[in-house]
Amino acid sequence: MNVAVRYYTRSGNTKKLADAIARRLGTQAESVEKGLLERADILFLGCSYYAFDVDDAVKEFIRENKWNIGRIALFGTSAMMRSVYKPVKKVCDEVGVQLLTDEFHCRGQFWKAHPGRPNEEDCRNAADFAGKVAGL
Repeated sequence: MNVAVRYYTRSGNTKKLADAIARRLGTQAESVEKGLLERADILFLGCSYYAFDVDDAVKEFIRENKWNIGRIALFGTSAMMRSVYKPVKKVCDEVGVQLLTDEFHCRGQFWKAHPGRPNEEDCRNAADFAGKVAGL
């Protein structure tokens, strides 16, 4: 099974999770700026809410790489919201990409809210989530 890890971050919070997931899966975490050069049976896609939506870069990544995505497993951080499922699901449905219902989400530091998050425990939990999804 071929897996890939891509993420979008403005603060670096989601990148911390992406790196932990990639280590567990034995691959590299890359920004959504880097397209998929080959098919990923499972794409671990990290993003967060910005003004109650995911960034357009995430949506464009899904649209531009739809032929190389088997299924998407979401992960991410935010200060307030607990899931990015709905906005990502909308794009996935538009282009015919399967989005897994299970996702990993944790608090991320935003100004003075949630200092130090994601922390080591959050990163371990994200890696465990990825291992479970990938069957490791």
